[in-house]
Amino acid sequence: MISIQEIPVEQIDEFWDIHLPYLIDDGIVEDEEDREYFAGEEYRGVIRAHMLREVDRHHMVYFVRDGERIGAAQFNTYQSEDGKCFILDFWVFPPYRGHGTGHLCFEALERYTKADGAKYYEINSTKEASVRFWKSLGFVENGKDEYDMPLFIKSASKK
Repeated sequence: MISIQEIPVEQIDEFWDIHLPYLIDDGIVEDEEDREYFAGEEYRGVIRAHMLREVDRHHMVYFVRDGERIGAAQFNTYQSEDGKCFILDFWVFPPYRGHGTGHLCFEALERYTKADGAKYYEINSTKEASVRFWKSLGFVENGKDEYDMPLFIKSASKK
């Protein structure tokens, strides 16, 4: 069973220490400008501020199995709007990939976010392997975001 461990705002520096290497190693961030942005105070300050707000709070979480962190995610559930859960980041740490671990992590995330009011999920993705993963979970194409990145959407399961 995979559980969710919420990361308090006071401990986000530990998350940032693994976040940028993940973005680079997985080929999500490829140029210096993007590296500087994701390492910079503008991006991190916005995330921190959103973690502190009362409504539509930003969440950073670890996926935990047998007491060990096996992945992480960032998301916002917009309860003040229509219940969209927008997933900013979702990854299984490399040593734990395979054998359906990503699917189990998403099932845990879905249970966790539904308790917080999530009615559907949206993510942007461009990497071929990631797109296949999201589609295998039932996500379908849903246009593009303001940066011309493909968006994928999925209704919350009935479980």
